[in-house]
Amino acid sequence: MISCLGDKEGNAAGNGFLLLDSEFNVKGRWEKPGHSPLFGYDFWYQPRHKTMISSSWGAPAAFRTGFDLQHVQDGLYGRHLHVYDWPGGELKQTLDLGSTGLLPLEVRFLHDPSKDTGYVGCALTSNMVRFFKTADGSWSHEVAISIEPLKVRNWMLPEMPGLITDFVISLDDRYLYLVNWLHGDIRQYNIEDPAKPVLAGQVYVGGLLQKGSDVVYVTDDDKEEQYAVPQVKGHRLRGGPQMIQLSLDGKRVYVTNSLFSRWDEQFYGPDLLKKGSHMLQIDVDAEEGGLAVNPNFFVDFGTEPEGPSLAHEMRYPGGDCTSDIWI
Repeated sequence: MISCLGDKEGNAAGNGFLLLDSEFNVKGRWEKPGHSPLFGYDFWYQPRHKTMISSSWGAPAAFRTGFDLQHVQDGLYGRHLHVYDWPGGELKQTLDLGSTGLLPLEVRFLHDPSKDTGYVGCALTSNMVRFFKTADGSWSHEVAISIEPLKVRNWMLPEMPGLITDFVISLDDRYLYLVNWLHGDIRQYNIEDPAKPVLAGQVYVGGLLQKGSDVVYVTDDDKEEQYAVPQVKGHRLRGGPQMIQLSLDGKRVYVTNSLFSRWDEQFYGPDLLKKGSHMLQIDVDAEEGGLAVNPNFFVDFGTEPEGPSLAHEMRYPGGDCTSDIWI
């Protein structure tokens, strides 16, 4: 099943889900006629609860030209979750996340198939929103993690959001890992109580606020500060953490740094496109909590034969923490 972002002109009207057969021939739409979402992006299903939930990025005609805040005000970006009957394809409920849930991207249920709760990362407002089933069988939501914007200087806006672009949940449902593409940090939260995540680890691997950048953040006492970001195998880290994947044993987080080429250039300048992106390994303390950059792991996609290349999604052969769903 493949989710669609829009029609061939880039309008949001072409959203929905395509079903392919084992030979990759298009069989048709998955959702019932008239049950297509307003915007499309990610989805995840929980079979025991007969539910699939999808998120809503924005119209391709808007985001493919770069980010424009006016497009948000014009209604070209999403703020809803769509709750479907699984596997029937009937749209049962739409959750309006409001002003705290702008640009909801990645969707993850807890891996435990009996659980009726999960999260969605809302990029622009930098909130992790938890969704859950209520006593009457409907679905509701609440902000579980909020990344506060930072007051900054020498940037396009007076405040900079973290911009949560990806997250992953460990297979034992103990930890949630998220990235702030603009601030430059990866965070580890203990989610043994899904409604009350607790910060357990944090590491900076790039971002617009690292030492040596023109941009600074301003503290409450009006001091200008930047984050210390290590070099890895002699390389200054470019861009910010964007997509992540977790090893099946929960001990290694892998991270790349390209979101979308036009956005890469808009926020990080031509350097990332000219030099290509990279992949890092973050070592995880899965017992007590904690993150550390592995100093011996650096994959440089700028040296690819057809490069420089921009690395994005990562997958483990046979299934991983962002694809495995148990029946």
